[in-house]
Amino acid sequence: MSPRAYRALFWVAAILVALVVLGLLRGILTPFAAGFAIAYVLVPAVTRLERWGLGRSLASLAVVIAFLFVLGFVAFMLVPLVQGQIMLLASRMPELIAIWQRELGNWMQVLQQHLPAEDKDRVRDLLGSKFGEAVTWVVTLLQSMITSSIAILNIISLVVVTPIVAFFLMRDWDAMVAQVDSYLPREPLGTIREQSRMISDMLVGFVHGQALVCVILAIYYGTALSIAGIQSALALGLLIGILAIIPVVGVAIGFALSIGLAAIQYGTWTAIFVVCGIFLFGQTVEANILTPKLVGDRIHLHPLWVIFALFAGGTLFGFVGVLVSVPAAAVIGVLARFALLRYRRSAIYDPHQPEAVRGLTPFE
Repeated sequence: MSPRAYRALFWVAAILVALVVLGLLRGILTPFAAGFAIAYVLVPAVTRLERWGLGRSLASLAVVIAFLFVLGFVAFMLVPLVQGQIMLLASRMPELIAIWQRELGNWMQVLQQHLPAEDKDRVRDLLGSKFGEAVTWVVTLLQSMITSSIAILNIISLVVVTPIVAFFLMRDWDAMVAQVDSYLPREPLGTIREQSRMISDMLVGFVHGQALVCVILAIYYGTALSIAGIQSALALGLLIGILAIIPVVGVAIGFALSIGLAAIQYGTWTAIFVVCGIFLFGQTVEANILTPKLVGDRIHLHPLWVIFALFAGGTLFGFVGVLVSVPAAAVIGVLARFALLRYRRSAIYDPHQPEAVRGLTPFE
């Protein structure tokens, strides 16, 4: 076996071992993954403070404190509003169920006027059973979301460990990067550094693009729900914008709260349909314009790959997998394009003209 084959076998084995280890430790990865993400985003701020004469440790501590202050301020402003709306929704839930039952009864009367006598009881039993199944499903879903969130997020460790992890990563970032660089094989060092820069640029593009999407969604939903007259519309818009970093979850929570508040405030299907129209338009724009243009174009991934990455990440690593699925897919995309480029330049692809596609770049 040639030295190149040995190197390829070594890297394949290393990747497989890393994936197995990540799979075994996925239950405790949340605070470390969150700390790494925070450090990656905030390291430029630490570097700038260091250039202004502040020590690395003090600069890292200052950035972590500032980040926690901003996060705490947002939570302080948002949580009471959202909690109040949830409590209002819970207190009015019997009234809301009564409204739905009354509307369902009206629909049943209309149907009974146009159905044969032998079908009336069948339709009544069918609707009653399906409504009961729907209520049971919603309750089960909410319970599973609450219990799984507590199990996966492990809130105490997330709050306590994540800032510590972020601080040490930011403080020692340059040293760790240099240490990793010193262990890289010398022959392909230039190629590895080039691909690493591409991955870094892509991740930065993803963070910036996702931040823009979150801001636009917060402004849109806050404004649209305010025009629709929904209570605490600005808080709902801010909540949706913040939670938009978690695909589907933020919009789903905002949609459920908005529907409930519209039903409580107005008690009519018109208000509910207006809210549904607001979210339908918002999700259509996000899925077809915002995310593809602001996120997809920057990470060079087709929307289908983004959807697949979300499902795959959630299945393999749960909540953490959903958070890191898209940037992980972007990293895999960079490596896959490079591997395909090298393959097309090799004698395996074309034994007669192994250099036929030398002019291509990894993104072509």
